[in-house]
Order: sequence, then C-alpha cells, then structure tokens
Amino acid sequence: MDFSIIQYSKFMTLLDMLLHNLRTLHMSLEESLKWLGEVMAEIGPSYSQRNEEWNIFDIKQANAIVDYLKVSLFQHYKLYEFLFYSTREEIVIGSEQVIEVVKSVGHPFPDPLEEGMAFDIYSTFVEPPPTLDMEMKGLHQEQGSEESHPDASISETDPLVGFTIEDIKSVLGQVIDDILIGIQTEINEKLQIQEEAFNARIEKLKKA
Repeated sequence: MDFSIIQYSKFMTLLDMLLHNLRTLHMSLEESLKWLGEVMAEIGPSYSQRNEEWNIFDIKQANAIVDYLKVSLFQHYKLYEFLFYSTREEIVIGSEQVIEVVKSVGHPFPDPLEEGMAFDIYSTFVEPPPTLDMEMKGLHQEQGSEESHPDASISETDPLVGFTIEDIKSVLGQVIDDILIGIQTEINEKLQIQEEAFNARIEKLKKA
C-alpha cells in the first residue's frame, strides 16, 4: 500500500494492540470489532477539522487494513483464543541421562567410557581382580591368626596314640571286610530279583 513510516508505525501498533486485547484483556470477537471501529474512527479519514492532524489513512488504506485484519485475525479468532487461553500438554522431545564415571584409583585399566558404562557393569566385568599384594596381605593375616593360637593346636592329642601299626591294619581289614560283604550281599539280591523277573517273562513267552 506504499505506507509511510508513520503509517507503518500506526498499523503495527494497531495490530499489536489487537493481540494484546485478545491475549491479556480476553476481549471477545464482538468487543475487538467494536474497539477497532473506535480506533479507526480516530486515525482513519474524517471530515472534521478538529481531527485533521490524526487522519493518517485515507479511505482506501483504511478499507485495506480492515480487510487484512478480517482475513488474518478475525477469521481465525477462535484459533487465537485457543492458542492464548488453552493449556496444552507438553511434548517431550528429548531426555537427559546421567552417566556415572568411575574415577581412576591407580588401576591399570582406563576409566570407562562416558557413552554408557555404568559403575556396576564396570566393577563386575572390567575392574581388575585383586593384585598379588592384596593376596599376600590376606595370607599373612591368616598365618598371623593361626600363630596367635598355638596352644589350641598343641593341646589336641593324637587319637592313635597307644596303637601299633599291626593294630591299625587289623582294624582296617575288619572294616573293609564288613563293607565288601555288605556290597556283595546287595549285589546278589539284585541279581536274584532280575533273574526271577527274566524267568517270569520267559514263561509268559512260552505260554503265548
């Protein structure tokens, strides 16, 4: 429309005020149309000498402004009300993940990658086993605990004191004989049961 700088300023102020009335003052469509009519009467064409200095738009420009506001704002007034008033569910388009990073404590392996190795996985599968120094320290502790109780081992008496080698051999021979006799008896009983079962099957086959 070849507006001047002042006309551009007035037009943008008018548009901003309409959006302000809708967003902040919650004006309805009828109230916004009434307000626009009152404002255009002040800045639009007028035949009164009193308002001549405020008449910055002619009739053609004023009609063009009204047509533009009709198709851009008033035609979609419900959409603007929904945009400014209605609460909408926030759509999550990203998430933040915290990755634990294990600090180095002198291990030969480097720190796990920040890209996704948790501490429990690192300690279970990557962390090196205890070093030889730790094993030796544990062995020394066990030996120290054994040495701290020498009286307990000394006080234990040998249960074979008073028996000769011949006595021990005789006792072991009796125990072995008893075990073998029991095993042989059990085997004979099982063989006898199986023999009886086979004989019964043979008799059934003969009768058939």
